[in-house]
Amino acid sequence: MRVVRAAYGPHPDQFVELTLPAGAGPAPVVVVLHGGFWRAAFGVELARPLAADLADAGFAAVAVEYRRVRSGGGWPATLEDVAAAVDLLPELPDSGRLDLAGVAVVGHSAGGHLAAWAAGRDRLPKGVPGARPRVRVAAAVLQAGVLDLERAAAQRLGGGAVQELLGAEPQQAPDRYAAADPVRLVPAGADLLCVHGTGDTTVPAEQSARYAEAAAAQGVAVDVRLVPGDHMVPIDPAGEPWALVRDWLRARAEVPRGRSTLEP
Repeated sequence: MRVVRAAYGPHPDQFVELTLPAGAGPAPVVVVLHGGFWRAAFGVELARPLAADLADAGFAAVAVEYRRVRSGGGWPATLEDVAAAVDLLPELPDSGRLDLAGVAVVGHSAGGHLAAWAAGRDRLPKGVPGARPRVRVAAAVLQAGVLDLERAAAQRLGGGAVQELLGAEPQQAPDRYAAADPVRLVPAGADLLCVHGTGDTTVPAEQSARYAEAAAAQGVAVDVRLVPGDHMVPIDPAGEPWALVRDWLRARAEVPRGRSTLEP
C-alpha cells in the first residue's frame, strides 16, 4: 500500500495521510484521529491500521497527525490543527475522488474527544479557535472518547491529561473548557455513535454515557454501544467492536464491499 501525505502547516506533525479506495468515482470520506491523551508519545501510527481497513472497505480514509502536548501542542494548537486538517480536505491531492457531502470523523480516546469537537465546531462562537468550519462533519464515531472534559479533569484521567491539554483547571480557564468540551458542543443533525469497552479503566464508559445524556437534553440522539473489553479493544482492526464501526459507517454511506488500492 502507498499513502499520500499532505501538510497543512509548517510543523513536522502537521500533516494528513490520504488512502483512496479502488475505482475511479468519488468515495465517502472518513477522517481518523488517533488517541494517546493528546501527548507526543503517541502518534499517527495508531490511526494507520484503521485508515487502511476503511480504504479496503471503500472509503477515502484520512489519518491525521497533529501537534501534541510536549511537542508544540496543547491549547489552542492541538484543536487548531484538527480544524485545519479537516478544512484541508477540498485541497488534498485527488480531491475529485473525495465525496465531501457526508464527511465522517472517527476517533479513539483523546481522538474521540477531537472527533466530537470537530463535529461540533459550527457551534463555536466567532473568534474561538476552530470556529466557522469550512468542511461540515456529518457523522462522528467516538471510541472510548474523553467527552466530558470537566469530569475527566476532576477524575484526573491520564494523570491530569486534560489539564495538560488546556493548561489549567476548569475553574482557572472556564472559557477554554467551554470551547473544547464535547458535552457543550453536541452537533445537531449529525449521526453520532459511541463505542466503549465495559472493562475500560483508562477512560470509563461513563464518559460516553455523559455525552449521550448531554445530547439527549438537547434533543440529539446518540447511539451508544457497550462492548466487552478494555480501552484498546475498539481499535483492533480484526475485532468485533471495529467491525461494528466499519459496518455502521458503510450502512450510513451505502458503500459496497470491495478491496482497495492506495493511489499516489
